[in-house]
Amino acid sequence: MSQAMQATRVMSIKDALSEAIRDEMGRDDRVFVLGEDIQDPFGGPFQVTLGLTDLYGKRRVIETPISESGIIGTALGAALAGLRPIAEIMIIDFMGVCMDQVYNQAAKVRYMSGGQVSAPMVIRTESGAGGNFGAQHSQSLEAWMCHVPGLKVVMPSTAYDAKGLMLTAIRDEDPVVFIENFQLYWERGECPEGDYTVPLGEAAIRRGGMDCSIVAWGRLAPAAVAAAEELAAAGIDAEVIDPRTLVPLDYNTIIASVRKTGRLVVAHEAVRRGGYGAEIAATVQERAWDALKGPVLRVASENTPVPYSKPLEAEMLAQKKDIVAAVTAAVGKS
Repeated sequence: MSQAMQATRVMSIKDALSEAIRDEMGRDDRVFVLGEDIQDPFGGPFQVTLGLTDLYGKRRVIETPISESGIIGTALGAALAGLRPIAEIMIIDFMGVCMDQVYNQAAKVRYMSGGQVSAPMVIRTESGAGGNFGAQHSQSLEAWMCHVPGLKVVMPSTAYDAKGLMLTAIRDEDPVVFIENFQLYWERGECPEGDYTVPLGEAAIRRGGMDCSIVAWGRLAPAAVAAAEELAAAGIDAEVIDPRTLVPLDYNTIIASVRKTGRLVVAHEAVRRGGYGAEIAATVQERAWDALKGPVLRVASENTPVPYSKPLEAEMLAQKKDIVAAVTAAVGKS
């Protein structure tokens, strides 16, 4: 059945991810999952793997010790042996514990073997603040992952993309870091039944516009759409682009949008300093300098550890109002 003909239903991002993993485990017996607390009755911290133990048993839903380096090392060994592991690192803050396995081992296998060996593995991890979880459980570290040659980095913001990108990631021949924003887990949207994939490196235009381009991902992608609707009421027509994947990144769609609007605001939840928005801003200014009517502006969270206090946490995080202010400034300055 073609994707256009598939029946759709409304479901949460959490359930779309769960369905993708469940279906792919049923389709391909090389696929298995491993991580902390992922077996029933817990199903992981946000229950994405809930129910998989009943379906596929403990040989394919593997409960691990609290050892992130052990989880990734085991997944890499399995991938090299011909399996397709989905390794869960509970929170992206904990990626530091296993980064040697990630950036020195998994990411370098294809290069160091001269293309003879690949590491088809998915590293699922949760990112983002807003849950009053404190400084060590609330970071957005996607720029760190993007800085490592050999890794692909995915950040979905809709149920449709979550399922389609997860299926693509599992079938990919290289390691994919699949970053899920916890605040979006319960966001609902239309999602096709059955099998379909979303290609890596193909952005989605969430809203068309002529006055300013907004590039935003993760939690700030739907916030950017909401900001654009608010701006429209004030007479500013903003275009919203959701990259969906950061590596590979769809620069063609971004550049085409900037050449149309002449302005760009890049928005992400990660802190401003060293954020991936700077990479996009620099590349746009290199490739589309002649089209820009003003400087590229960035919306990002404050350069501070995430506070435990909920009011302080909300104050330091990038929000819809910050996108509105940046676009208004971009249009007003040009």
